[in-house]
Amino acid sequence: MNPLLVIPARMASTRLPGKPLADIGGAPMIVQVWRRAVEAGLGPVIVACAEREIAAAIESAGGKAVLTRADHPSGSDRIFEAVSLLDPARRHDAIVNVQGDLPLIDPKAIAESLKPLADPAVDIATLGAIIQSEDERLNPSVVKIAAGFAPGATIARALYFSRAAIPTGAGPLYHHIGLYAYRRAALEKFVSLPPSPLEKRESLEQLRALEAGMRIDVALVDTVPFGVDTPADLAHARELMAARPPSKSA
Repeated sequence: MNPLLVIPARMASTRLPGKPLADIGGAPMIVQVWRRAVEAGLGPVIVACAEREIAAAIESAGGKAVLTRADHPSGSDRIFEAVSLLDPARRHDAIVNVQGDLPLIDPKAIAESLKPLADPAVDIATLGAIIQSEDERLNPSVVKIAAGFAPGATIARALYFSRAAIPTGAGPLYHHIGLYAYRRAALEKFVSLPPSPLEKRESLEQLRALEAGMRIDVALVDTVPFGVDTPADLAHARELMAARPPSKSA
């Protein structure tokens, strides 16, 4: 595979406006995410952004950004436009969508996302982690994955995603981490599909892929990366970054 890593970003966050440029550890958050993606060592990294100020921040840090339309309904649509603009010759056959609000994500977790694509039957790969607390199990903001991991296995097929605590019965539940590795053709198909009934019901766009018969496999990682959605999250991310060893790419 010849992967391309793309980080979608826009300033119009409802709960934390302008969050891509919020300072964390002496750099804009989007720069910190870009650094983690570079550290993964998988291939070129670009930021797909709706505003020039985000592009300027990335370019000042030595990275590459692609300006996209501001009206995309999802990050997947944004990265598809960026990939189409940047790679019309289709040199990159795998596209890794790294969320722009994960400044502390482990680069090794990003690398893990590509492993399920070793199976040619898999269209999309994503990440999960075992839920450790009752709060996570019951929190509808925590998306769960229904997947049957064989004993000792770290990759399994995703059968469903839900905000409910699924599946029932004894055994672990899995927290979905919203990072995706698409085959190029799968990304093209996904963005061409209309929102599906279950997607609209659960407010989870990955269900659109499942309803269309696409296969999503999940790679297990040890921890859920801390995401920044609110001012309180931002304050905590700053504390975590202050305690983090210096980045090799900083």
